[in-house]
Amino acid sequence: MQTNPLAGTNRQTTRLGFGCGNLMGATNRRESLKLLDSAFEAGIRHFDVAPMYGYGEAETCLGEFLEHHRGQITVTTKFGIAPPRKSTLIKLGRSVAGPIVRQFPGLKQSLAHAASTAIRNPERPAFTAVEAKASLDRSLAALRTGHIDLWLLHEVTAADLHNDSLLSFLETEVGKGVIGAFGVGSSADKIPALFGSHPAYCRTLQYEWSVLDAQISDMPSAPFHIHHGAFTSNFRTFHAALISNRPLCKRWSVSTNTDLSNAESLRHLLLKAALVMNPNSIILFSSKKIAHIQANVLAVANDTLELPARQLYNLVQAERDQLLMTI
Repeated sequence: MQTNPLAGTNRQTTRLGFGCGNLMGATNRRESLKLLDSAFEAGIRHFDVAPMYGYGEAETCLGEFLEHHRGQITVTTKFGIAPPRKSTLIKLGRSVAGPIVRQFPGLKQSLAHAASTAIRNPERPAFTAVEAKASLDRSLAALRTGHIDLWLLHEVTAADLHNDSLLSFLETEVGKGVIGAFGVGSSADKIPALFGSHPAYCRTLQYEWSVLDAQISDMPSAPFHIHHGAFTSNFRTFHAALISNRPLCKRWSVSTNTDLSNAESLRHLLLKAALVMNPNSIILFSSKKIAHIQANVLAVANDTLELPARQLYNLVQAERDQLLMTI
């Protein structure tokens, strides 16, 4: 698998990373650890987590996994969105709900909505050095480590960064070796303002990117990029729109030499396109199925998909308006 230096640090890691947003949410701890082991066995060496993931339990799960692979993987975690205050209650409810869902699968969506409502926290975080220090200490304890490779300000906006002491704190922690590098993880629409007004924080930029988005233009100082969302924000709708336009789907399939009506083939090409069109970056994906993890890794390692992936990007960019009309 292709590797890159991580965000200007002395650590080398894989260009394909595993997002841990699904850990300890829809899966229990044993199943979550199996997902992590499967990603590692498939060759992935970068893992992305946050305090809020898995109802506040994903970091501790990754920490248990990390103990068995010390020094072999790189980890990103974040500061800015706190874990849910009701995580203990949710954990108890999930242990009760698990057997019920297995017996009555139709209840899964309703229970997931109830859990989402329970953890909703409308309060904006305070991006200060004091809050950052407390969050960093919690993450280090949860991950069972004394070092975090990459630490991102989670869902930060330009308006949040008005305290110079936070930047000083981040630089100090890098100097001490507690964190390898730092940056911002936010939505794509917030990145220009963040980079324009606070470039010192933007040494790494993490945000969503798919073939529906314009190619990333080079920015001054060329910050390191990490992208997620290669399968688009709503893959099912995208795929449905494509196959509903039969002439377009057929023409694109011929041009890419790929049956784009096949959902799995389209997914693999979308993931490969994210890697091809964003060189020297990390592309994140997540999955709750071991078979999908293995298939995705095999797809991105397939060099024959490089030209079709580039062609798919060019086709989408040239005719995206026609396609998006039906999405």
